[in-house]
Amino acid sequence: MGWWEIGADTLASGRFVVSPLAETIACLKTLHAGAAGHPGERAWLDAHLPAYRERLAGDPVTALLVRAALGPAWNADFLTPTPAGEGEPGFEDELEAVLATPPEAAREQLVVSLGGPLPPALHRSDLPVRLAGLLRWIWTRAVLPTWPHRRRVLEADVVARTARLGRGGWAEALGDMRPGMRWLGGSRLQVNAHDYPPRDLAGARLLFVPVTPRRTWVSWEAPHRYAVVYPCAGPLADAAGSAPPGRGPDAGADLAAGGPYVPAALGALLGPARARVLVLLADPKSTSQLVALTGQGLGSVGRHLKVLLDARLAARRRAGRSVLYYRTAAGDALVAAQD
Repeated sequence: MGWWEIGADTLASGRFVVSPLAETIACLKTLHAGAAGHPGERAWLDAHLPAYRERLAGDPVTALLVRAALGPAWNADFLTPTPAGEGEPGFEDELEAVLATPPEAAREQLVVSLGGPLPPALHRSDLPVRLAGLLRWIWTRAVLPTWPHRRRVLEADVVARTARLGRGGWAEALGDMRPGMRWLGGSRLQVNAHDYPPRDLAGARLLFVPVTPRRTWVSWEAPHRYAVVYPCAGPLADAAGSAPPGRGPDAGADLAAGGPYVPAALGALLGPARARVLVLLADPKSTSQLVALTGQGLGSVGRHLKVLLDARLAARRRAGRSVLYYRTAAGDALVAAQD
């Protein structure tokens, strides 16, 4: 199995980071697969997959490059650079890592990702520029328009993971982060099920990078930084998705506002903002998560929660140092009745 040796110092300096480039790479993987990772991704894929396929059909070299970079079992390193983990770099700042790849290094990495010789059409010096151009195209057309909401979803997942870390330690926070990953005890973290030699991360920065698509990978810039890119928890990722089939224009308006599907009748009854909070409480959430997911201020979320608590549509319970809010049976019945 592939596992990392992680000492206490490495864990102590580890951090969660939000990466626009990682989100874009995950979207590229989704477009390349042509399949939605969860129901909330279906509408997004339907909207952008035809244009993506048309672009690659008109650029066969880049199409071949993408297939080679994604590889049958391994990604080319220059496609998935490890985030710096410092500050809040923008997409273009992160893209520099792709553009800065020497052409010879890019070709060598493609041989590894392919597991065999490079096709003649890829014996060229503009491969990093071509890949960066495609990533920029995906970011501009398919990610940037919804980035504010995507970012709130990612931040909410970080809040939830951090709370789990405080309650149960790294074993609980990392156990279900990605398929094949689990805490083995001692100082060993299994990152996948592949038969790779263990890596000693002593002195390295360990980064955890959430993305909304159901895509995952690991990357590193040894010996300085290692990253685990993982999909957000299902309920959080689905919050960015589409309305159920057959919904009318009200559902589309709600999605354009950047939130979960809220039945129009429920919004009219409670007010759109309060109704959105109630819908999100299908799973227990803290006020910090609700602020991140809705984009509302802490005071506004607090007032909505007080009304919902007083009406017995929501309840709360303490989990470690966090207070989580959730829908009661009456709240579930109200949402279901308006759906």
